[in-house]
Amino acid sequence: MALERLCSVTDVADGEARRFDLGRTRIAVVRLGDDWYAVGDRCTHQDISLSEGEVHADTLEIECWKHGSCFSLVDGQPHALPATKPTPVYTLKVEGDDVFVEVD
Repeated sequence: MALERLCSVTDVADGEARRFDLGRTRIAVVRLGDDWYAVGDRCTHQDISLSEGEVHADTLEIECWKHGSCFSLVDGQPHALPATKPTPVYTLKVEGDDVFVEVD
């Protein structure tokens, strides 16, 4: 596994999601206070950007704005239809002001 710099900690506002592209991999990064999450930025129901959806801090989910599927920020599992397949989850590491993601 290699660490790739994804962004600066100031690039993602608390309580929000932002999309970053690493080659052909689209990643939605979510910041909730000092906790950081990264999931695939594609809804598994349709090719819709999850980073454009609402973040639910109380349930640690991100909601697809198009049809309402919610995905766990922890394990990528969908918790609401129509999506039935999980989205990938990525490990993030914050070092100083930089946010890194583990990639294969």
